[in-house]
Amino acid sequence: MNPDQPVAGARHERRPLDGDAMAALVARDIPRGAFVNLGIGRPTLVADHLAPDAAVVLHTENGMLNMGPAARGDEIDPDLTNAGKVPVTELPGAAYFHQADSFAMMRGGHLDICVLGAFQVSATGDLANWHTGASDAIPAVGGAMDLAVGAGQVFVMMTLFTKRGAPKLVPRCTYPLTGQACVNRVYSDLAVLDITPRGVEVRETFGIGVDELAGRLELPLMAAGS
Repeated sequence: MNPDQPVAGARHERRPLDGDAMAALVARDIPRGAFVNLGIGRPTLVADHLAPDAAVVLHTENGMLNMGPAARGDEIDPDLTNAGKVPVTELPGAAYFHQADSFAMMRGGHLDICVLGAFQVSATGDLANWHTGASDAIPAVGGAMDLAVGAGQVFVMMTLFTKRGAPKLVPRCTYPLTGQACVNRVYSDLAVLDITPRGVEVRETFGIGVDELAGRLELPLMAAGS
């Protein structure tokens, strides 16, 4: 495959994506009417990119349904935040409930999609996002393990490499696992990739060719639909 050619049917950007561009892609791929949980950090940006008529219901694990975009200026209410303590808005029909009820929704299979960050994702869909294993690291599992097994689909938003250049999409996770074989799709700064029973499929690339990406990841990659 020519590394300068886009994957069949994919959009090929000339540069890597920033967090907002990644979030816009996630928002684009969320089906109308879906119930969705956005994890803390980068995934919360997705709320700002959902179309007003998308009818997507956002869930927060601290106890809210129908969360809106991030609050700004006079919209900020210190008592109205998402699970990451970021001020948010509420949409018509918003509901509030105990955190125990929120986790019952997460564990009971009532969410169509969750969007999470990650330290590592394996080629078979294992997720590691709560601890790097370092002795001085602060563990922060939160509700990720409940979402990983309870949501219908798990989308991950992450940079594809660490600041030191190490791959975060790996043959096998070396960090403690959050969930096994749970990740369906990875949205990254360099590519959107599906985790399938046949292997990792590339849907879109950004600023890099598929052959170069496969070499840097040290993983075999397939074009979507091949």
